[in-house]
Amino acid sequence: MPQSSPPRRHAVVIGGSMAGLLAAAVLAEHATVTVIDADTLPDSPAPRRGLPQARHVHVMWSGGARAIEKILPGITAEWTAAGAIRRSLPADLVTKTAQGWIPRFGEKQFNISCSRDLLDSVVRARVTGLDGVTTLQRSRVRSLEGTATRITGVRVDTPEEEGRLLTADLVVDASGRGSRAPTWLAELGVGGIRQAEVDSGLVYATRIFEAPAGAHEMGFPIVNVQSDPRVPVPGQTATIVPIENGQWQATLSGTRGGQPTGDPDAFIPFAKGIRDPIVGEILEGKKPLTDVAVTQGTANRRIYFEKAELPDGFFAVGDSVATFNPLYGQGMTVAAQGLLAVRALLRAKGLAHPAFGREAQRALAPQVATAWELATSQDILYPGATGMRPRAGAGLLNAYVSRLMTGATTREALTAAFLQVITMSSAPTYWLRPSVIWHVLRASDRGAPAAPPLTAAERAVAGLDAADQAGRTGPADPVGQVR
Repeated sequence: MPQSSPPRRHAVVIGGSMAGLLAAAVLAEHATVTVIDADTLPDSPAPRRGLPQARHVHVMWSGGARAIEKILPGITAEWTAAGAIRRSLPADLVTKTAQGWIPRFGEKQFNISCSRDLLDSVVRARVTGLDGVTTLQRSRVRSLEGTATRITGVRVDTPEEEGRLLTADLVVDASGRGSRAPTWLAELGVGGIRQAEVDSGLVYATRIFEAPAGAHEMGFPIVNVQSDPRVPVPGQTATIVPIENGQWQATLSGTRGGQPTGDPDAFIPFAKGIRDPIVGEILEGKKPLTDVAVTQGTANRRIYFEKAELPDGFFAVGDSVATFNPLYGQGMTVAAQGLLAVRALLRAKGLAHPAFGREAQRALAPQVATAWELATSQDILYPGATGMRPRAGAGLLNAYVSRLMTGATTREALTAAFLQVITMSSAPTYWLRPSVIWHVLRASDRGAPAAPPLTAAERAVAGLDAADQAGRTGPADPVGQVR
């Protein structure tokens, strides 16, 4: 008689957002996968109760898009077919960094501009269509099953049954910022899971506007004014991102003492009151399509699962491991790049490899650590920020990066180096390459744009007075200038 093949292994993924879906895609090569989510997962781009931050601007950097493309080949084309816009950086970007306006050189990197709902829906359709992937919706995980040595499944409340046991060879926690994994593990006797937090008190406020006629057709750029953490005032930002359906998604942010509110009458005045008023000037007179959505509780938080004695058969990914100030757009990219490392481990050793979960957790850690250092080293500088202080030597490194950023306002090579790291296409060590250091030593802001580098056509379609905009003069924004 022919020998029957052994049953496929089973993996459970807790959470059906971006990190959970990508984890399911990686695991589907080796096991059947059940994705558990507390929401009903929509069939099209639509809001989800469990993802309130989706209302705000989300950045899919080229580093993340390339990683997801490796996991789900062709996904970038699917995003753009659904209405997302591929933007060249810095050609399609008008941004004022702490050191000044970045010139719009030719493409160095790119991003995908669209709503978070669209990003997720395209990935969700692709992943849930994979062989062996099923979803358990409107269901909440109650606990992990197993021991402090080995996880064997989850106990879940479904619409049909409370406390249903779902056995699994591997459980992945991708439940996000509200993850209960540390509590579940503690209930099994797993201790020593250390946490860290840096909180600048950031608040986000977003409103969607109708883009002016012709703006999308001409490729109107992303417009962004960042804060300057070197100046001891609350950090405030304003951003316009053209998204699908002829819309502009506008997001404001402010750290402790300078936060935006949900008052629609205060939205444009806030945008006009930051370091440069350009975002408020562009939005003035435009038709709002939504109310103002406000999100608080945006602290950087990291759980060091990789340093704990985790039971086998478990690892965590995405916001369950670390959440970052959303301004830096790191979350989805960190998850995707980390899961590429997990995929390499799976292909090399297989799901049956002893201690696979612990090794997978360690494989995720380098990407998390890089993003954590980038975000927290800036956020801790704002007035009233709480949490761990910078490590010894951070001041010298920050001075070097500041000089690099100054050079990025004039030198194309440094603009390219800046974007190489910010888009998470390379680690920050890229900035210490000899070729980059050579340019940093010669960095200057002489000749940097003194005004937002919008074209006359872009100013016209935005309804700005071209003469007024062209008349902005003066030096690049100096440290300590009164805002």
